[in-house]
Amino acid sequence: MTAKPSFPLGEFLGMTVAAAGEGRATAHIEAGAAHHNPHGFVHGAAVFAMVDTSMGAAATSILGPDQRCSTIELQIRFLRPVVEGALHAETVVIKPGRRVIHLDSRVTDATGRLVATATSSFAVIDTPPQ
Repeated sequence: MTAKPSFPLGEFLGMTVAAAGEGRATAHIEAGAAHHNPHGFVHGAAVFAMVDTSMGAAATSILGPDQRCSTIELQIRFLRPVVEGALHAETVVIKPGRRVIHLDSRVTDATGRLVATATSSFAVIDTPPQ
């Protein structure tokens, strides 16, 4: 299943999230000039937002109905610059916890080259039933 995110930043970036479930998720951006930094490369913040969204979707996929999650920390390593084209963030939960979920993500370009890696921790937040 592919769907546009239901939040303004995702819409602004043209991001889609696909295949979220069972501790995994994939997010996509078709990068172009609107995503560039002043040097003509895709801005790191656009890639970061895509990774954070993919990680949130993967974490959410293992939560109970009365739980939500929020990023505690996210470390990203940019391995090579990207000018344009499809970017894909594939995320997997590496350690689900009762209060903290740890995740790993790999970002590839349209040719399958690895362009960034990331790790994160998400807090599990209990919410009252509605």
